[in-house]
Order: sequence, then C-alpha cells, then structure tokens
Amino acid sequence: MEKKKNRIKALLTPGEVAKRSGVAVSTLHFYETKGLIKSTRNSGNQRRYRRDVLRTVGIIKVAQRIGLPLSTVSDAFSTFSDDHTINKNDWKKLSSSWREELDNRIRMLIALRDQLDGCIGCGCLSGVDCPLRNPGDKLGANGTGARLLLDE
Repeated sequence: MEKKKNRIKALLTPGEVAKRSGVAVSTLHFYETKGLIKSTRNSGNQRRYRRDVLRTVGIIKVAQRIGLPLSTVSDAFSTFSDDHTINKNDWKKLSSSWREELDNRIRMLIALRDQLDGCIGCGCLSGVDCPLRNPGDKLGANGTGARLLLDE
C-alpha cells in the first residue's frame, strides 16, 4: 500500500473553500461578483481559488461582524493588487482605519441611546417635537403627512 503524501493543494474548489471558511458556495460567488475575491477557471471551466482566499474571506466576515458594509471592504481591498496576499501589516492598516469608523458609529449610537432616554417618559414620538424621529421639525417644511419611513 502506498502511503498518502501530505500535499498542500495550490488551488481549492468552491466547496473546499466553503467548508474551510464556513460560508456557503453562493456567498463565495456573491463575493466574487462584488470583486472582493477572485477565482480562476480550470480546463473544465470550474472555479478554483488560491489558498489565500481563506484569509480574505475571514477578513470579510470580521468586517461584516462589526457592521461594515461590503463597499467599505471593497474600497480597502482595492488598494491591493490582484495577486497580493493580505499580511499582518496590511491587517494593521485595515483594522486601524476600520477602528476609526467603528468608534464613530459607537459615538453615534451612544448619542441616540441618550436621546431615547428622554422619550421614555413622553411616549408620544411627536412628529413635530421628537428629537429622534424629526429633530427640529425638519420634515414639516415638506408639508403634512408621512414623508419617509427611515432617515436617509
């Protein structure tokens, strides 16, 4: 019996990447359409990914977990060449810039939370006076009635 060698495959199938990264194959295809990851095609026209895609998918998942939009991730990745493997120094730069965005979001959420405390006693969510829904009656200038469901 011939002993199997521990060979590291240069390219991975979508199924292998999905299994190792914990995302669905359809998610990999979605990331690819957004330009976040890249694949090549084999002679049978099947997708194959470089091994470093596992690190890239991991970074995407971390970014999503902290609430960053994929457009922010895409912008960050656009600074790298297609054949670049993200390394420790790259991660420091990415996480530093994302930290600033996350800190800004935290400040905004704390301010919203503190404004919400003021509404608890009122309960009216007045269309004119509510500092959360319509600060300074900015919607009143557009006429009466509902104007929008969510702030832009």
